[in-house]
Amino acid sequence: MASVWDQIRGQDRAVDQLSHSLANPVHAFLFVGPEGCGKEEAARVFAGLLLSGTTDPADRINDMALRGTHPDIHEVRREGASVLRDQAEEVIHIASVTPTESSRKVIVMHEVNLMQPVASAMLLKTIEEPSAGVFFIMLADQVADTLVTIASRCMTIHFSPLDINTIVDILMSDGTGEDTAIAAAKSSHGSLTRARLLASDHQLAHRREFFANIPRRIDGTGATVIAIVEQIMALIDESVEPLQRHHEQEATDLESTLKLMGVKRGGKKQLEDKHKREIRRHRTDELRDGLTEIASVYRDELANNPHILRPESYVQAIERLHEAMRRLALNANEAILLRDLIWALPSPQADAALQFVLEGSNE
Repeated sequence: MASVWDQIRGQDRAVDQLSHSLANPVHAFLFVGPEGCGKEEAARVFAGLLLSGTTDPADRINDMALRGTHPDIHEVRREGASVLRDQAEEVIHIASVTPTESSRKVIVMHEVNLMQPVASAMLLKTIEEPSAGVFFIMLADQVADTLVTIASRCMTIHFSPLDINTIVDILMSDGTGEDTAIAAAKSSHGSLTRARLLASDHQLAHRREFFANIPRRIDGTGATVIAIVEQIMALIDESVEPLQRHHEQEATDLESTLKLMGVKRGGKKQLEDKHKREIRRHRTDELRDGLTEIASVYRDELANNPHILRPESYVQAIERLHEAMRRLALNANEAILLRDLIWALPSPQADAALQFVLEGSNE
């Protein structure tokens, strides 16, 4: 028999915990896991179950919960860089109002790991002692220090990054070819959201080949470095296009939902902010994947070429590449970071040529 849980793949332990908790649910749940692991979908499923009491996917309440249109399920997303005081006050107000058509109300709060300390302090009492029938489902990528006090008042459910096989199976069931599904899954970092975007990105293989060829193009000149960086930036810009098409569809869907609910405004600014964050994350992930490809070239050279003249330079190159990956997470300027990095990388081609010359002079 079909169940609303069927759409949550690769998170059997989390689903099992949530299924058992339905008989006697606590007032607050904290879902912890990386982006794209399925925790948002699980939050909507679980919110619907708290109201409907049935796992039937055809049930009206479950259907509305999954589409984000049920009046007694409120999703709260940060409006700026973090969840601020004003939004905390809004949540407290929502929690105090009688449900519209149910005896229960569910408040789903996204990215609470980015909540300001003052907002956390304001919400603590409401989360700890909500009105009867009010449930909180809070989502976080990780339990930050500012979230520890709130986490102690919640039942924490951990979601892991999806494994490659699970992502491949899902993509293939979506109609993606096996080779494309495997390539997308390997570059997804355990995120189904990213994997689906990559599966529709026909330039993925080209980008991987381009990055892997960079060490062989390095010739010690600034002109080559500048050309490589410009080409990288153009490729990354192109990689965002599938995501932008997805964002356009989300904006259209939001307009339809607002019209269906008879609301003229609401959620548009949050959606725009969400799209900006997703584009930034996508660019960072793409650059990380590319730098990983470059690092693999130097690792292969170290493993397979016993005649490298300066093996320590290859080790340093790998270290620089990993440091660059770390700095990308800190919103470093992409072009400047790439220029400084590539300028410092060794050239396997030049080393091979020098080795040939040295061997010839020793004969």
